[in-house]
Amino acid sequence: MHISKVFWYAVVICAAIVIWGAIFPDNLNDITSVATEFIYDQFGWYYMVIIMAMIILCIFLMFSRFGKIKLGKEVDEPDFSYLAWFAMLFSAGMGIGLVFFTTAETISHAFINTPNAEPGSEQAIVDALQYTAFHWGFHGWGLYAIVALILAYFKFHIGAPGLISATLEPLFGEKIMRGTTGTIVDTLAILATVVGVASTLGFGSAQINSGLNFLFNVPTTFWIQLIILVIATSLFILSAWSGLGRGIKYLSSVNMWVAAVLVLALFIVGPSMYILNMFTTTIGKYASNFIEMSFELRPVNAEKRQWINDWTIFYWAWWISWAPFVGMFIARVSKGRTIREFIAGVLLAPTLVTMIFFAVFGVSAINIEQNGIAKISELATETTTFGMFEHYPLGNILSFFTIFVIAIFFITSADSATFVLGMFSTKGRLNPANPVKIVWGLVLAGMAAIVLYSGGIQGFQNMLIIAALPFSVIIIMMAIAFLKTAKNEI
Repeated sequence: MHISKVFWYAVVICAAIVIWGAIFPDNLNDITSVATEFIYDQFGWYYMVIIMAMIILCIFLMFSRFGKIKLGKEVDEPDFSYLAWFAMLFSAGMGIGLVFFTTAETISHAFINTPNAEPGSEQAIVDALQYTAFHWGFHGWGLYAIVALILAYFKFHIGAPGLISATLEPLFGEKIMRGTTGTIVDTLAILATVVGVASTLGFGSAQINSGLNFLFNVPTTFWIQLIILVIATSLFILSAWSGLGRGIKYLSSVNMWVAAVLVLALFIVGPSMYILNMFTTTIGKYASNFIEMSFELRPVNAEKRQWINDWTIFYWAWWISWAPFVGMFIARVSKGRTIREFIAGVLLAPTLVTMIFFAVFGVSAINIEQNGIAKISELATETTTFGMFEHYPLGNILSFFTIFVIAIFFITSADSATFVLGMFSTKGRLNPANPVKIVWGLVLAGMAAIVLYSGGIQGFQNMLIIAALPFSVIIIMMAIAFLKTAKNEI
């Protein structure tokens, strides 16, 4: 099965983290929290600069002569249609996290922990949509685009193995993939993927349980969430077994259409004109304040700096940690596209759809609280969306569709992750063996179960932040290696 030593190293470390989180969850949280606070305070500026640099590099590559380079051989054509391609990259790139936060984050920015203004004020409500667009828009997708582009270039154009370490060969030579440095790089990529996806699966299980409680009064307990996790694990392992072209492609396409119907239905029964007005205003605010938000660290205001740490720096580190997983998956489904076509698709389309999601769900929730109908801001994070549906026509139907969307996003995210983890741990094979994918599926489920059992999700999130720091350096080296290699072709 071509299993590499990276597989065994990563499995052992993941098992150790699971045991640590199960037996000593408070210790895990305490230790990782100290490291996280240090990174926030000392490297917040660095995260801001590196993420913005990725967007600048995207723009440069798209409009320069690099844009004509094909991510593959000259005769290669894309394996998937535009629709299937977009559905898969969106499901892997944001998926379940988007559905989890789409209502809760907007409500938080508007009524609980606001970035600038008094909670509940007109300015706070406008800022809420502006900052969700900022956190989930170009910055995250620009990073994914660069990492995915580099991986696709080296794999399909150069013919290198599908490994993070393989992209560093122009800087360190062939020994990088056989030496200790390459092993560390690829193991770190696996760990970041496992911890990130496991945390997200924990979100998903909790939110599905919340939805079932809303619809059918199913108890909200660890054991119910564990049953949900077991069922979902069985389904995404079955999907992984069926392969990329059938399982992930089919589920992603179905979910994109169901999600579109859900957004459209809520738009129709919700405050439609208010949504349109806020969406339009958000585009203007996002565009006009883009540079300021991208570099704002609030150095003279400790309270506002804490908000930047808790939200902006956290998201930038999270996107960096997810970059090896999402980047490799997007690279795998993007063979045959030019760099210009690739960046335009990855950067623009998901950002627009994400902004639509937040506008429809977020404004619908804001409308309820703003008019004194209900205190959505007092609900638990995983319950806010269902609490919002309760006050609109067809609420039960919309809740059912939301549970379905979360479940499919759950399966496609985990399915995509097992596929990528299989590649990373089998020396870059494009079609890793099913037993390897199943092992990774079980590892993901086991870690997600620990997240649910111990309530240790903060500890896992902290580990994401910690892993992002060294991986950000790897991304910089990947970009330098790419430019050094690709300049010989233009």
